[in-house]
Amino acid sequence: MTTNYLRVIDLRQGVPGSAEVNLLVPRASLKIETALAQITGLIEDVSSRGEPALVELTQKFDGFDPRPIRVSDQELQSALSELSVPLRDALEQAIERVRTVSLDNLPKTVTTEFANGGKVHQRWMPVDSVGLYVPGGKAVYPSSVVMNVVPAQVAGVPRLVITTPGQRDFNGRPHPTVLAAAALLGVDEVYNIGGPAAIAALAHGIPSIGLEPVSLVTGPGNIYVTAAKRALRGLVGIDSEAGTTEILVIADDSADPNYVAADLLSQAEHDEAAASVLVTDSEELANQVQLALIERLAKTRHADRAKLALTGLQSAIVLVANLESAVSFANAYATEHLELQVSYPAEVLTKISNAGAIFLGSYSPVSLGDYLAGSNHVLPTNQQSKFGAGLSVHTFLRAQQVVDYDRQSLSDSVSFVDALANEEGLPAHFEAIKARFE
Repeated sequence: MTTNYLRVIDLRQGVPGSAEVNLLVPRASLKIETALAQITGLIEDVSSRGEPALVELTQKFDGFDPRPIRVSDQELQSALSELSVPLRDALEQAIERVRTVSLDNLPKTVTTEFANGGKVHQRWMPVDSVGLYVPGGKAVYPSSVVMNVVPAQVAGVPRLVITTPGQRDFNGRPHPTVLAAAALLGVDEVYNIGGPAAIAALAHGIPSIGLEPVSLVTGPGNIYVTAAKRALRGLVGIDSEAGTTEILVIADDSADPNYVAADLLSQAEHDEAAASVLVTDSEELANQVQLALIERLAKTRHADRAKLALTGLQSAIVLVANLESAVSFANAYATEHLELQVSYPAEVLTKISNAGAIFLGSYSPVSLGDYLAGSNHVLPTNQQSKFGAGLSVHTFLRAQQVVDYDRQSLSDSVSFVDALANEEGLPAHFEAIKARFE
């Protein structure tokens, strides 16, 4: 008897509202509110004690001493010199593509001029400093260095800081490929700090190791990193709550079940809490995907981890009556990664509103976006795409409006300001303008 890994939810009688959809296919069992409660003391400890707290936390949770916490130039350059030629070529290609997309999306200054001669300029200014979090744990992520650094550089951010956790396999030092990617991009302020402690260190600063506070923190991480970003938002800016990975595939009977299974599995290998969801109007395709998953799971390196993700409540096959219902489900679920493996993906795309990034057709898999599409893989999770965007050059820029009126154009506005200021009970507002004509 064949064992299916993905549970099946039959919604062919109708797709419920957003709240019920997200109860049917809930995200990771550990809620961010629970994680917040667990790390509040840790954040306060890093804020009050600084470097000793970082050392003790790393020894407690990772089992090694992270010192020296700041990575030296020698360590960075050594990692770069030992980078293999094929891997360097791949990183350089990824850098080039992300940079090209970022440059094309760089907003321009716009000037609006009114008939009376008054002008309003909108300019885009980079933030002063950014802390770029590069995760570790179950995998190594030089690609996250590229995704964080390149759009920040294109935006013109003058100070870039990378934090990344040390690895037991490398004597408590950050993974050399991550360090090599940083060196390749010219980032020389790198710290051996991971988890929520890294976010706290970036927000508060650690003077004893030369780490000054940053204005913005970006980058993906686990639920505890995400919780730390939420807790410190306001002290620093954040990009989005880019937590545990999610993929939702909308597929019809034209889809290749092997492709669908491969893509669901590609995200399941990230983490036991990863969400892999297929929404389809074809029961036959659903059955074929189950069989393909069984075959692929038996051969993949991280089978145990992926199996836990696929059999968790956060993963499922959802049967719907038609593609219109599939779109309704996807918009309610608001996934991080959305694949459209359907006969007419461009047509379905017009009806999609909520997704971190969208992948059209059979030959635009999420894995391509993770590495080399030129898009960014730091994306909003856990319904955050309903109001948030993925990392891009815009993340690192602030729109500033510059008001540019002369005496004549100001005079044309006097009577209107008089009416509005007095209606609001703020006469000094009008008097500030009137003073210029006395």
